[in-house]
Amino acid sequence: MASVHKAVTRKRFKEANLVLEAHMSELGISFEREYLICEGRKWRADYAFLSHFTVNSIAAWVLVEIEGAVWTSGRHTRGSGYVKDLEKYRVASALGYRLYRFSTQEILNGTAKAFLEKWHARI
Repeated sequence: MASVHKAVTRKRFKEANLVLEAHMSELGISFEREYLICEGRKWRADYAFLSHFTVNSIAAWVLVEIEGAVWTSGRHTRGSGYVKDLEKYRVASALGYRLYRFSTQEILNGTAKAFLEKWHARI
């Protein structure tokens, strides 16, 4: 039964990726997939794009993370995975990245698109 649940979760995650990519394209956001955050680490963000907002006149990179399986004790909500994510997100912040985290459901129901449209449309 657990393997069936994992397959359904993976399918929804892939669906969320496709939906998010379509939404970002519709909003005119040019993005990179699996963006390397920090040299010397294997940390990657699901997506990254250059923001039109600036910090000290320098455009900031926005990282987008899809937090899957938040209701089913997925990797992002279990102890060790959560702690590893915290470290990754702290380092990303220290390096000057903006971080937007969305659940799979928020992508599929349009919440993520509405947020991106409000804050980062027409980059």
